[in-house]
Amino acid sequence: MDTSLESKINMMQEADPSWDSDTCDDWDGIPLVMGYYPEWVFDSFPPPKIDFERITWIDFAFVVPTEDSVVEFDSDDGPKALRQLVSAAHANGAKVKASIGGWSGSQYFSTAVQDEENRSTFIDSILSLYDDYHLDGIDIDWEYPGQKGMENNLVNKRDTSNFLLFLKGLRKALPPSAKISLAGQTTPFADDDGNPSDDVSEFAEVVDWVLLMNYDVWGSSSNPGPNAPFFDACGNSTQPEASAVSAILAWMDAGFPACKLVLGLPSYGYASKSKHQQLRTRSSKKGKAKSVQVVGEEDSEGQVQFKSLIEQGALVRSNLKSDSSDEQCVFLGAGGFQTLWDPCSETPFLVSKESKQIVTYDDPLSIGMKAAFARVMELRGVNLFDIHGDTSEWDLVDAIRAALFSV
Repeated sequence: MDTSLESKINMMQEADPSWDSDTCDDWDGIPLVMGYYPEWVFDSFPPPKIDFERITWIDFAFVVPTEDSVVEFDSDDGPKALRQLVSAAHANGAKVKASIGGWSGSQYFSTAVQDEENRSTFIDSILSLYDDYHLDGIDIDWEYPGQKGMENNLVNKRDTSNFLLFLKGLRKALPPSAKISLAGQTTPFADDDGNPSDDVSEFAEVVDWVLLMNYDVWGSSSNPGPNAPFFDACGNSTQPEASAVSAILAWMDAGFPACKLVLGLPSYGYASKSKHQQLRTRSSKKGKAKSVQVVGEEDSEGQVQFKSLIEQGALVRSNLKSDSSDEQCVFLGAGGFQTLWDPCSETPFLVSKESKQIVTYDDPLSIGMKAAFARVMELRGVNLFDIHGDTSEWDLVDAIRAALFSV
């Protein structure tokens, strides 16, 4: 571990009272392994395919607020998918939260929480969802309070204050056993001036945990950067606040206890058209040059799942291990792609000179490093977005579990 990183950890342990796990006396200290299940994969990846022995909390994505301050499913398959998910999870001892919002579903959050009448309507609708689908909790994924997010999102400078009032009401309405979680940025919620709040301790009093979405830091571009940086190890990032380490420290510094933080981990990366060749080689295999195809995009750039990189032949499973005691395999570049390692963000890249592509992504090694950091920091756990992006052998989830539960 980088010595400057060790220094930051030691400083937080010594100086920040929020480190004390006694602030989470309802938690047994065992890290949670969680993942999002998007309803749009229902046909290709039905709930029974989930290994609930590996993942014990599932967030169903998404249910969205409407302009009338009620929640509705994002597609016709939503109700059926959620019922099947809850049934499969409960049959295997796992739990399910419905996630409300998401990147494209946050348009009406601001109006839903802006006054007492709307908040009451919103809470009643969520309570009905909770009861009707026998849920174990609710996840609020507002992207983002006090900030634009998508262009059509409604924004009010009082969003964060109103959000807290809504959460207090939701906490009173739901049963005590119901979990309430939030999805947040790498910086705390915006204050009335649009800056990161310096005190979010009141949120910790009404929610069970906050997921820090440490991904989508850089998307597809001709000069790509890492999707999900672990650390600004070189001290030269143009977004130094956007890393796993910076996110955790920022929220803790704003009064949020570590034991109520969850680190978000991506099962996807970004494919970019680029001529850049500036990463250090880790290992690779030579082969016929290919071009990685992205999913759900009209052009040649966009998100690509980890398992898709393998299916398309850009990555292959090897017999190499990261060290003599590691049971996790290393995935190597293939099909004309070379595996590279970015020491500044501690994440891998794939580079193809022939197809002029760079693919930024996370693999079992980088995912495991982040999960190990979550364990060292005594976080509540980690959450993978999304479980459908992992391999059928659950390579990413197994790397997470190995890191979280290693002695």
